[in-house]
Amino acid sequence: MRENDMLEKEEIFSKVLRAGRRTYFFDVRATKADDYYITITESKKFTEEDGSFHFKKHKIYLYKEDFTAFSEILGDMTSYVLNHKGEEVISERHQKDFKKEYPIEKIEEEAIPQTSSFTDIDFDDI
Repeated sequence: MRENDMLEKEEIFSKVLRAGRRTYFFDVRATKADDYYITITESKKFTEEDGSFHFKKHKIYLYKEDFTAFSEILGDMTSYVLNHKGEEVISERHQKDFKKEYPIEKIEEEAIPQTSSFTDIDFDDI
């Protein structure tokens, strides 16, 4: 079998979920025996101080014999979280439209020293 044929056969069906700095890849792949399994890959982008970046990836292999139990437990876990905490995202930095805002009063207080001599300026001294 040619190398291109193996690559085409390996990835059968794929979906991508972009979630902020994380991207999740869901792929159906084929075994050598031509059976199917699923890989779930989490890719997270990290930015260095110099502006360069790298990705860390974690992968889960899920085989057909585990689909039912995995699906049931995932359903139980997501239901538990939603029933106890609701669908609202509490950590606002994980929301797609998050922009860190600073209260104007706080910025002004921090930027301007609060001393009595600050307003006592004599321009003849300059």
